[in-house]
Amino acid sequence: MADPFPDDPRSQTVALVLAGGRGSRLAPLTDARSKPAVPFAGQYRLIDVALTTLAHSGVHDVWVVEQYRPFTLNQHLAGGRPWDLDGTRHGLRLLPPAQGRDEEGFARGNGHALHQQLAPLRQFGAGTVIIMSADHLYRIDLRPVLAQHRERGSELTVVTTQVDEDASRFGVVQTDADGRVTDYDYKPDAPATDVVATEIFVADIEALTEVTQSLLTAPADRPGETVDDDDPVGAELGDYGETIIPALVRRGRAHEYRHRGYWKDVGTIDAYYQAHMQLLRGEGLDLTDERWPLLSNFRAVPPAMIDARAEVRGSLVCPGARVAGRVEESVIGPRVVVEPGASVRRSVLLGSATVPAGAHLDAVVADVGAEIPAERTGESKPGPGNITVLVPADRDAPGDETTGAGEVPLD
Repeated sequence: MADPFPDDPRSQTVALVLAGGRGSRLAPLTDARSKPAVPFAGQYRLIDVALTTLAHSGVHDVWVVEQYRPFTLNQHLAGGRPWDLDGTRHGLRLLPPAQGRDEEGFARGNGHALHQQLAPLRQFGAGTVIIMSADHLYRIDLRPVLAQHRERGSELTVVTTQVDEDASRFGVVQTDADGRVTDYDYKPDAPATDVVATEIFVADIEALTEVTQSLLTAPADRPGETVDDDDPVGAELGDYGETIIPALVRRGRAHEYRHRGYWKDVGTIDAYYQAHMQLLRGEGLDLTDERWPLLSNFRAVPPAMIDARAEVRGSLVCPGARVAGRVEESVIGPRVVVEPGASVRRSVLLGSATVPAGAHLDAVVADVGAEIPAERTGESKPGPGNITVLVPADRDAPGDETTGAGEVPLD
């Protein structure tokens, strides 16, 4: 089949946003929604960061790979309109699980999910793919990344950053003096450096295809190699950080692009909470830069109302909220009500919840629609594992996977 738009250079680069994982480390916030649909800073969703990056970087073809609980995510994506991705020939393409080809069906890992899209990418006429996750916070202009990828003739460009936390949680990168990636070690017990992959990769599709095919026919010497006869082709690829990325690095044409700004993985409850505290301290993602606004599918809600009885310090209060109690160092999401006689401290309330009189929250993450008791809840000295998460009691009601019944709309 001929390439759909072979004369349009914009078809040469496609962004593949991997948004189908279960996100179990972020449970219970991901029990009734996919991880990319988890709210951030009240009125945004995690996937907004990736989509904003692509929109501001001039990438016009964005494919979102879906699988786990996509209803809320699809509502939010709105056909790509908020990011100017609702074009006729170019724009947002949603990729749910499919059947028909040998490699299709439910993805058995992000390596398998990537392999499933290689044939459609080639058919589309793409020569380069940007591979992104949807659970990180950053601001990165991808135009210089793509320019370096072309200028150096790279088969793989790894956007890296230096971290001051445990690097064993990430893909650890080693490079030579010329910026060539010499080693990629996924979640090692003893990291060799503090330089890690940001989970943004630019890859040559021809090289990516060659590598995946070689891995599918290689000897069984890779992690997670055991595959049932009924598994689809590519299921043994597992996590691409364990298989595909190291194989591309071994070919010798992988280079790093160092990102020196803010970057944070928010794939756990502790990291998610800390990202909000950083935001309130002015150390996190910058939401105030008018040159690079974080784009989202904003809903029409009334302005926030701060009652004369309220005390609000160092907090973010979203449209639609009503505050009459005490709020300190907290995020108050859309349609959150803080009644007189209630206090909220160092907490993140995602939306559509009432903090009743007599409630005292400290280091609490309250999901959309959570029922908040009129008592003291949370730790006075929060730390790893000490963040209290409140969720709606009926979030696992039958049908919530397809109807969205597990989440109260933010609007």
